[in-house]
Amino acid sequence: MPAPENLFKAALKNGQAQMGCWVGLANAYAAEITATAGFDWLLIDCEHAPNDLRSMMAQLQVVEASSSKPVVRLPVGDTVLIKQFLDAGAQTLLVPMVENRDQAEDLVRAVRYPPNGVRGVGSSLARASRFSAIPDYLKTADREICLLVQVENRAGLAELDGILSVEGVDGVFIGPSDLAADMGHLGDPMHPDVVAAIEDALPRIKASGKAPGILTTDLDFARSCIELGVKFVATSVDVLTYASAIRSEAARVKERVAG
Repeated sequence: MPAPENLFKAALKNGQAQMGCWVGLANAYAAEITATAGFDWLLIDCEHAPNDLRSMMAQLQVVEASSSKPVVRLPVGDTVLIKQFLDAGAQTLLVPMVENRDQAEDLVRAVRYPPNGVRGVGSSLARASRFSAIPDYLKTADREICLLVQVENRAGLAELDGILSVEGVDGVFIGPSDLAADMGHLGDPMHPDVVAAIEDALPRIKASGKAPGILTTDLDFARSCIELGVKFVATSVDVLTYASAIRSEAARVKERVAG
């Protein structure tokens, strides 16, 4: 029996644009609610949300039980963390702040077992192998891992062609907020200079055969990005959705009830 099929990776290969939501509330109960909403994929954020390995895994479990496909963002592209996240069952990883080909090649090695990589062999006690219930896990795991790298500054854009040349990188995600900050437009990811840089990068990613991805809450821009070839886009953030809704509810109640 082989490793479970990575449905997110399969969808990218089929060319289907996947609509997603950022999951940053760092709570499995909240993630389960979001997993019932109908998004194609959910990003469990371990970079800017207060998640650790255990809280990530709890959210991964509830998302896996839904029709939404889980993607996990690491806090940093560290080989030890990658090993732990993969053993916990994550099959699609998004790695932030990738700036050059060497970094991308190191990440590819980190998600693969020897002799093709350096992933530690501990699957016999890992959730990823269903605790040894998948006898062929070691031989089949590599092909189901989906590696997404995040390019989010001028250094990364300058080395984009090198990153795109790395076999084993499945997709390249452009991070508008950090890119805007690095370009001198902190807090303004829709600045014309930032938009122009993104619109230049996305077709290049598509032309390389890798899947382009992005996060934007501007739906018109999201549509434009899909027209440029984006295959996975997040348009919502659970923290922002909840915060906006609960503030509106408080204001509504005070206005109508408290006078």
